[in-house]
Amino acid sequence: MSKVFVFDHPLIQHKLTYIRDKSTGTKEFRELVDEVAALMAFEITRELPLQEVTVETPVGPAKSMTIAGKKLGLVPILRAGLGMVDGILRLIPAAKVGHVGLYRDPETLQPVEYYVKLPADVEEREFIVIDPMLATGGSAVEAIHSLKKRGAKTIKLMCLIAAPEGVEVVKEAHPDVDIYLAALDEKLNEKGYIVPGLGDAGDRLFGTK
Repeated sequence: MSKVFVFDHPLIQHKLTYIRDKSTGTKEFRELVDEVAALMAFEITRELPLQEVTVETPVGPAKSMTIAGKKLGLVPILRAGLGMVDGILRLIPAAKVGHVGLYRDPETLQPVEYYVKLPADVEEREFIVIDPMLATGGSAVEAIHSLKKRGAKTIKLMCLIAAPEGVEVVKEAHPDVDIYLAALDEKLNEKGYIVPGLGDAGDRLFGTK
């Protein structure tokens, strides 16, 4: 069964406060999301396997560690997921980036896929699916399904804020996918928005309405 991790690091929680604040402008909002994504990437990669190597320092040989095992892939859900990619890439510059384009039908609240582009070596990578908001869970479930049907074997889901309803939907649909959050909020409202949430992440990232 999926595990759910809510990061309580003080820097993440501090920055998330300003991300939530409706008076935070587009520029600052974008920078804060980028910074929190980097901090979350630090936590989400904590269990990556290591292997011992020997390097030459200016003084002599040193046994040290490098990351071993599967290569990483980042898959932002368009468009809001794009706001988190650069922060993660600063820590993991060798990661390949794929994209999944989904939009939520305003009437049914169900996701509709319109674009998928993934690295060629899908089966060899551990993927992190990225979306700031996990609301109804429909988009995340569909994005993960898109990866699996193209051969992805190991997938994690990374979101800033989630509603309990969305978490349960993902856990039921994909019990092999762990979920990483900066905050688990109270509920969804009748429009499918997270309460208290932060509003529409895409609009706030890109200055649209």
